[in-house]
Amino acid sequence: MFLTRTEYDRGVNTFSPEGRLFQVEYAIEATKLGSTGIGIKTPEGIVLAVEKRVNSPLIVPSSIEKIFKVDDHIACAVSGLVADARTLIERARTEAAHHWFVYNEKMSVEDVTKAVSNLALAFGDDDVDSGAMSRPFGAALMFAGIDENGPQLIHMDPSGTYIRYDAKAIGSGSEGAQQALQEVFHSNMTLHEGCKHALSILKQVMEEKLDSTNVELATVSSQYNFHLYNKDEVHNLIQELASS
Repeated sequence: MFLTRTEYDRGVNTFSPEGRLFQVEYAIEATKLGSTGIGIKTPEGIVLAVEKRVNSPLIVPSSIEKIFKVDDHIACAVSGLVADARTLIERARTEAAHHWFVYNEKMSVEDVTKAVSNLALAFGDDDVDSGAMSRPFGAALMFAGIDENGPQLIHMDPSGTYIRYDAKAIGSGSEGAQQALQEVFHSNMTLHEGCKHALSILKQVMEEKLDSTNVELATVSSQYNFHLYNKDEVHNLIQELASS
């Protein structure tokens, strides 16, 4: 059985007799080793919070990016291989900018996700124009934004599959974080409450003590568009958590 599995491991787009794509499964497992990220949808907008692993005092924490701006109305949180995620983010930015230039309107969150999904599905493609990719992308993405359908939170895994969520956790602590989200989420949550819940859940599942240097927090709202919280703002929210 092991030899059979190894044989089907060789091709990124070859199904095993059981109907499995092992390389895709391995890529999904790789995302579960990444930093824990949380997304919460509220009527006011979307909250994104992601752990930053600062493993050495010599690392500059601000150089670790886990939340990226795609457009004024869309952000993306990532877990897994950040280098892979950057390639997908660049595709999202290019598609959003092109849509604005051609149609003079903002691209919807789902359409941006769909464009990125098409790239994620291109592994093993031997089209001479695009060139072949040797493996699936080892990154999970959460797209958060505001469009004509209101606040949107969409999760995409390395297989290119994307699903809309009210609240979603990704990364190494996702199992415990998802359970905690089910307990605290309600449809009338304010954006501020969402920020506090996201930080509180990260505090529970992170191995390191939560502080303003090892977490990244952002919101996307109709009032302020994309807003990445600075260290002082994150520190104030953590202090508020400690006193409550």
